[in-house]
Amino acid sequence: MATQLIRRWLLLSSLLPVVLLTGCGAHMHHVVEPGETLYSIGFLYGYDYRKIAQWNGIRPPYGLNPGQVLRVVPPEIGTPPPKVRSKPPLRKPAPVVGPVKAGPRAVDRAKPPVATPIAPLPVKRPSVSFPNNPQWRWPVKSRKVFQTFSANDPGRKGIDIAGQRGNPVHAAAAGRVVYAGSGLVRYGQLIIIKHNEKYLSAYAHNDKLRVKEGDVIRAGQRIADMGSSGARRPMLHFEIRRNGKPVNPLRYLPQR
Repeated sequence: MATQLIRRWLLLSSLLPVVLLTGCGAHMHHVVEPGETLYSIGFLYGYDYRKIAQWNGIRPPYGLNPGQVLRVVPPEIGTPPPKVRSKPPLRKPAPVVGPVKAGPRAVDRAKPPVATPIAPLPVKRPSVSFPNNPQWRWPVKSRKVFQTFSANDPGRKGIDIAGQRGNPVHAAAAGRVVYAGSGLVRYGQLIIIKHNEKYLSAYAHNDKLRVKEGDVIRAGQRIADMGSSGARRPMLHFEIRRNGKPVNPLRYLPQR
């Protein structure tokens, strides 16, 4: 009996490092899903979007492709991201064309070539500068906070503000929308606004989004309707990120 127990222990101990490495590696890389941006991925993993761009050799304007594999931890941790092998396009065999008999009026019957329309050049977004130190305001009229920020709790990266479904959600400061969607399941319908090179703000669990990615937003502008997407009750989960790291919003918002 003792021999069997020793053999089982040796087998489990030999498998344990493999399990640990596999679980750790799952958090080193991220596969880009449709609709995701570098800002939303940095928001998800708690790193500045510029750091993730640097680790993956991505330059402004930080365009991503679905299926792209990104490193989401510093390069000194783990191994480099696996290379994505793209399949070569399938080549269809050229159709067999027989001899063409030209009639006496073949030239007259020939149709004039159709001009192919030229695709318009992409419209460049106008560069807009925002203050280095935003003048923060409360994103909703209600200031009843029922869950506060905690630096030591991953589930409390911001504050939860109570309210009614459909209540207007306003931008806490001027900026540009860098993400608007529901790709981050825990946040439901989410909006992320970039205020400058240092600050981002996030508005989660909305019922309806009233802005889209790329929109320039003024302070106090209505951007969404409060809801309960990804939550058990109508509320607004509000976060402020400084250089990619969550900070306590109550230190930035006006006193109640």
